Amino acid sequence: MKAVLAGAVETGLGTLRSNVTIFMEGGKISRIREGLDPGEASDVLDARDRIVTPGFVDAHTHIGTFCEGFPESMEDANDMVNPVVPHFRILDAIYQDDTAFGDALAGGVTCVQTLPGSGNVIGGQGAVIKTGTFANGRKKVVEDMLVRAPSSMKAALGENPIRVYREKGKLPNTRMGNAALLRQAFVDAENYRKKLLLAQSKNEAAERNLQHEALLPVLDRELSLCVHAHRCDDIATAVRIAEEFSIPYTVEHCTEGHLIAQYLAEKKVFAAVGPTLTGKPKIELRNKTWDTPVALWKAGVHFCIITDHPVIPIEHLSVCLSLAVRAGLPREEALKAVTLYAAEHLGISRRVGTLEEGKDADLAIWDGDPLDSRSRVLKTVIEGEVVFSRGD
Repeated sequence: MKAVLAGAVETGLGTLRSNVTIFMEGGKISRIREGLDPGEASDVLDARDRIVTPGFVDAHTHIGTFCEGFPESMEDANDMVNPVVPHFRILDAIYQDDTAFGDALAGGVTCVQTLPGSGNVIGGQGAVIKTGTFANGRKKVVEDMLVRAPSSMKAALGENPIRVYREKGKLPNTRMGNAALLRQAFVDAENYRKKLLLAQSKNEAAERNLQHEALLPVLDRELSLCVHAHRCDDIATAVRIAEEFSIPYTVEHCTEGHLIAQYLAEKKVFAAVGPTLTGKPKIELRNKTWDTPVALWKAGVHFCIITDHPVIPIEHLSVCLSLAVRAGLPREEALKAVTLYAAEHLGISRRVGTLEEGKDADLAIWDGDPLDSRSRVLKTVIEGEVVFSRGD
């Protein structure tokens, strides 16, 4: 049994606890007890004068595929030959030697969703992984890091697929083309299912089609459509198409969400906001502002805050929180945006996102307020094992 003696604990639930002991067994939080007493623990982390938080969750990254220091020609998140590739799996492209995993740990980020890029209308399946690449002295393979795969089906509206395929003389050339290809992909998947059922009823073999097959879990509401959409018209298109096919979805980036916050609240949209700590290199980013998470919070929209790593380096997720607070987001809401809310966005809140008994023992120990950009992570723990220690 291991224990953390915590002077202050930000639970991820919007509450602060003082002078508690967190016990960890089998990779889980087994008990949280008032007072600083390790009892029979054989391994003790002393954080009596520190702040302990849940490990941060970044719900939208490209870690392990847009690898740090690699040329753009070697990125593995966009295969931009066909605009509809739902059968692609990011799990097959994650390189656990990407140095960004170490950067994530140094920033207290213990869990991420890594996704295909936004060059295609449908880019393939994402995966949720832990950021620790070593355990018990040995290198992990991706399966050892895995929390959930597939985690979502990545789609993209707006400028990116238009820019890619207009140059190739292929659809899409317009936002109408984006929407048409997305709709057609789901219709093709529905027709494929009908053929499978017909063949089954006749006790006949049916030819498999991985492209159509990959979309069936979305149509069955087992997997959400994760839609890249910056502009308010693209956001509305994502909502419209999802409702047409009665499928679950999230809106990723949601850059102009503040302009239609009440609409998003009425539609009960889950939004991932960011990357906001950037410039405005595209027309669809012209209204980018730190007011977006504030407006979504005021309207009652469920949101999390993301880096879109490597667009914003993942270790700066805490800096994003501080800037959101400066814009008017309450401190406890900012912290939830990378803990509880991010876990709920990914459908993994039973495992991560808060410091509660029975959840994964993922936590970060800080030398100061985690929402103060001067503060540093001293230790990061994943499933009860110290995976980062500053100065070690």
